[in-house]
Amino acid sequence: MKMALVGAGKIVLSALDALRRLDGIDLAALCVREPSRAKGEQLATQYGIERVYTDYAALLADSEVEVVYLGVPNHLHFDYAKAALRAGKHVICEKPLTSNLTEARALAALARQQRCMLFEAITSIHTPVFAWLKAHQPKLGQQTLMLSNYSQYSSRFDDYQAGKVHAAFDPASSGGALYDINLYNVYLTCALLGRPDSVSYQCNKGFNGIDTSGVLTLGYPGQVAVCSGAKDSASPGKTTLQGTKGWLCIDDTPNVCGKAHGVLAGQSVQCDVPPETNHMVYEFAAFRDCLAEQNWSQADAWLDLALLVAEVLEQGRRVAGIVFPADNNTHP
Repeated sequence: MKMALVGAGKIVLSALDALRRLDGIDLAALCVREPSRAKGEQLATQYGIERVYTDYAALLADSEVEVVYLGVPNHLHFDYAKAALRAGKHVICEKPLTSNLTEARALAALARQQRCMLFEAITSIHTPVFAWLKAHQPKLGQQTLMLSNYSQYSSRFDDYQAGKVHAAFDPASSGGALYDINLYNVYLTCALLGRPDSVSYQCNKGFNGIDTSGVLTLGYPGQVAVCSGAKDSASPGKTTLQGTKGWLCIDDTPNVCGKAHGVLAGQSVQCDVPPETNHMVYEFAAFRDCLAEQNWSQADAWLDLALLVAEVLEQGRRVAGIVFPADNNTHP
């Protein structure tokens, strides 16, 4: 499988480190902005990437490239993914898949029309801990509560407080705590509990209307899920599922899902799988295998989950009165 990567930021560097640990993936190309050409050439040398482009259209015209990984800012995901799908490429797009549900549905329809696989690059649901949690979840009895927290003081927040707005806190870049960090909690919740009956979002907003932290509450028959995410403060990450016969806990942030334990029917249980040093390895291995096996049913299931998450995120954002410029694009 020949892959091209787009971008040269931190997430792309993490992706490159993960990809070099996996067999069956050849790094055919890297696309960067012209001002980042030198960095792109350095990365190509370091990771054995065959070609460097500064023109995205030229990359998409490269017949050897089968899969495109997009590590560009949030608000660019839709246009970049759409162009790649139209060029007949499979797409792995960093989270969030798009800025809103309309864009997500448009990409899903295009991917299915083109017979291309479209993946949202989310780590948590591809980890061994998630598989362990999913297997033990039925033993909880009647599940009543799910509590997830991912709070990390952003390296950009001091600048934000001083009036300098980076993409992570910019509505024009589809930023904010819900879409950048709380999304991981939402993914775990939707993957384990399915579609909620109700969605509400209470948040702390900054001077430009973006959410710097907040609590998303999802209602289900007989149970409630609470997703807390913050970029203006920090605390240990943890996810807990509670039921009438016990509890299960991920003692880690939901993007990593490195370790878990619990008590079921009075007996202690623990996930003993040692985590990968780079947790992105799991998702890329899953996407590689899905593509190699042409497992369309699995690709569709993951895409349906991505659409559900996009719907929940948008519902929460609208409850809180947070508007992205991308929402005005009525003809994606």
